[in-house]
Parts: sequence; C-alpha cells; structure tokens
Amino acid sequence: MISNDFDPEIEIVPESLESLPDYGNSPETGLDWDHVFTLPQWMKAWWKSFGGKSALYLFSVRKQGRVLGIAPLQIKGDAAALVGDPDVCDYLDFIVSPGEEKNFFAAVLGHIAGQGISQLDLRCLRPDSAAIRALLPLAEKRGFQVIREPDGISLETALPGTWEGYLESLASKQRHEVKRKFRRLDEAGSAEFTVFHDSRSIHERLDIFFRLFRESRTDKSEFMTPHMEFFFKGMIDAMVELGILKLGILALNRETTAAVLFFDYRNRIYLYNNGYELKFGHLSVGILSKAVLIRYAIDNKREIFDFLKGTEVYKYRLGGNEVPLSRLKITLDPS
Repeated sequence: MISNDFDPEIEIVPESLESLPDYGNSPETGLDWDHVFTLPQWMKAWWKSFGGKSALYLFSVRKQGRVLGIAPLQIKGDAAALVGDPDVCDYLDFIVSPGEEKNFFAAVLGHIAGQGISQLDLRCLRPDSAAIRALLPLAEKRGFQVIREPDGISLETALPGTWEGYLESLASKQRHEVKRKFRRLDEAGSAEFTVFHDSRSIHERLDIFFRLFRESRTDKSEFMTPHMEFFFKGMIDAMVELGILKLGILALNRETTAAVLFFDYRNRIYLYNNGYELKFGHLSVGILSKAVLIRYAIDNKREIFDFLKGTEVYKYRLGGNEVPLSRLKITLDPS
C-alpha cells in the first residue's frame, strides 16, 4: 500500500493483472466496466501479447477501504498510457465508480506526478469516457498543459424494437439496397445465419474465420500476422469464458459464405472483425453478414449496434452515426 500526501483518507493500492478480475466479478464494488476493452480479462490477454515494450503500472484508489477506481497504466520512460493500443483496442479508459470521478482523478494526478511521470498520453477516448468527462476539466483547472486531438472515428446506431423499424430508419436508397441484397441471397438458395457462443463450437470454426478474414482484403491479410493470431486466440479464449464473445456464420446451401466475430456486452453488440468467401462476393455476403447481425441484435433486444473504429462506407450505409474519438495529452506540472 502506498501513502498519499494529499488526502489522509485516500490510499493508492498496487494491483496486478491477477487481482483485477476480483473487482470485475464483484458488482458490489460499484466500478463501471463500461466497455469490453476495459475488462480485466481483455487487458490480461493484450498484455500477454503486446506488453513487453513497457512497464505495467496498475493501482486502485481507495477511500476508507472502498475502491473509487482503477488506473490501468503502462509506463514508457516518463510517460504513462492506458493498457492497450489503437490497433486492437477500439476504446480505452479508466475504471471509475460512478460519482467518484473527481476524487479518483485528483488522487491519480497527485500520485503519478509524485512517481516521476511527466505526461499522460491517453488514446481511443470516447466523448462519454471518464477521462474526457472528468479528468480533462480537472487537469485544465489545475493549470496543467492539456492537448486534445482527434484520434479516429467509430460508428454506432441505436436499435429500434423491430427489424422493420430499423429498415425504416435507413435512408430510402440504402433501405432498398439492403432489401435487394437479401432478395438476391434468397434467390441463390437457402441462407442461414447461426450464432455460436460455446468454446468448442467457436474453436471448431476458428480456422474458417481466420481464412476468411485474411482472404477478404489485402490489408486484413497483412494485419493478421502470426503474432496477431496468437493474440486473437488468447483474447477469444478469455472472452468466451466470460460469455460475451460469439461467432456468427452466414451460410448458403450449408456452405459458409461469411463470418463475424462480435461481443455481446451490456446490451451492446460490438462488431469486432469479419471476413467473407470471395467467390460469394457477387451476392454481397460481406455486408449482408453485418445486416443479419443487426437483425440478430434487434431480435435479442439489444440497444446499440457498435460498428467500432473505422469509416468504412458500409457502416454509414447500415445506419451508423459517427462517434469522434480523442487523444488526450496531459503534461504534469513538476512542481
């Protein structure tokens, strides 16, 4: 346990990747694990694959024994960043108990400045992240140098209660295009979309997913290196165990045409990655696999369909709305 010079009731407690799941599995802590990419199991899988170039620095902030929040940081030189990276983590943030943001970030800023850390460099921050809502104004109020930069775009759409309602929400041209693509698929044979969620079923189809992912686009093939595949497999194991990762397969006449890897977490479907069979490209199975996943989300009463980062045209055509992401650089006053 590390003492804090600013508030005698505040304690800074070192944590580890092994201790974090205890908080994630205990709702009574009140911590807000808002997105998949902040979950302890995700961070552990990421660190196992990519954490060798920095030092892990995890700590919780407590007041009178109660956890106010967790700072999942990695240190490079005298700069600190959140655990994760923009290549595979679409959103990053601190984990904070709602209502305790001011106390938590006051303690974080005071503590890390005392540890010789001169800058926070925070990536992939949503507008509703704790870092943007609470840390940014606090740092500015204290007179620290704060730079906020654009850091990409994600897209998402709020889901209505019915598939028909979703189609009506699309622009007229796109609505007709989606219907036309479905008609062409139906005319080609018997189409079926199946979602797999248990470990055995997903692992039996992982080779299919990786093949379709690599073959569907040149940049995806370059992205999915053996090292990246190692990360994916470790991450998939962890997320399947939590019950939030699923694999959707779109088949035509029982032959796989496309695969979508997605997360189902807190009434939000995250479209993480996908691929399709090139020989079925003329049937638009790539975009249709996303459309049937949206229909799956609606049928299962999910509230948000999150296309995640990237401005691919299909996301707009399927009703996605832009969510600007930010990079926050805070230079701490050495005094």
